[in-house]
Amino acid sequence: MRKYLGLVVLIVASSYLPSVLAKTCAASATEKKLTGAAKSSFLKKCEKDIKATCEASANEKKLTGGARNSHVLKCVKDSSTY
Repeated sequence: MRKYLGLVVLIVASSYLPSVLAKTCAASATEKKLTGAAKSSFLKKCEKDIKATCEASANEKKLTGGARNSHVLKCVKDSSTY
């Protein structure tokens, strides 16, 4: 049963995560008045940095499975408020 729960959390997180990252990073790109290739590059780096920071936080706390996915998702969501 836990395997299935973890799988469901992973699927939901993977579908939700990109939209949260896009909102945060897009707002920053607009604020910096970036366009074209500079904007694309900035968005990729921004999304990568936010997720990496949240993954590192999960690693520090030694989280695995559903707890890790939940933590990363919440961390990314919280980062979107900045």
